Amino acid sequence: MSSALVHYTAAALTDRGHKRPTNEDSYGLSLKHNVFVVCDGMGGAAAGEIASAMAVDEAMRVLTQRGPEEEIPDAVRRAVASANEAIFRRAEANPKLRGMGTTLVGLMAAADQAWMVNVGDSRGYRMRDSRLAQITVDHSLVDEQVRAGQMNEAEARRSPLRNVITRALGTQPCVIPDIFPLEPEPGDLFLLCSDGLTGELSDVLLQSLLSLDLRPEQLCERLVSAANLAGGHDNITCVIVKVE
Repeated sequence: MSSALVHYTAAALTDRGHKRPTNEDSYGLSLKHNVFVVCDGMGGAAAGEIASAMAVDEAMRVLTQRGPEEEIPDAVRRAVASANEAIFRRAEANPKLRGMGTTLVGLMAAADQAWMVNVGDSRGYRMRDSRLAQITVDHSLVDEQVRAGQMNEAEARRSPLRNVITRALGTQPCVIPDIFPLEPEPGDLFLLCSDGLTGELSDVLLQSLLSLDLRPEQLCERLVSAANLAGGHDNITCVIVKVE
């Protein structure tokens, strides 16, 4: 595939949902640098909002300032480490923020290559030829139990432990992200989202909505609206990236 023929369009939308008093999700996107990030914060008081905003700011800073000699996977690891350290240090310095953290899912593209990264249970998907595939792997207790054969996906969706994540930014001095190399093709759609979307909408429904012939901003509106109609129990954030 010729890299000269590939470019990206994107849109993002976040919504508090119907049940939460505040929105602890954050997102960032830069079409100039082809960097896209979604974070879902956690912690008491306003700590979740602080953690997710810090993670987005730090990740976007590092990735958009990447030097030409630095490989993208190395920059992604550095961005995650920098965001994790910033959040952890702030929480250690302020007792009211102790325990705050955030998930992160991101996409960074260059020419005909891209990399997806995640920490926690915010997800990244690719839609290709009308088929939706989850690229990231949830760092959550129930997902680990599903992979181990200890429960099925239907049981996982009903489990009272479904919100327990096993890896997050800011809760420990160090964190290891998962990084997935991709080869984008024209027509691909990438979805980055918090679990406020995937907790309400099945992959089958996500695939149906993403199959609509709409612009990225319209797809974001449809996804958020559908999640709210399904209950809107959590904050909802999505970023749609289209390869053209």
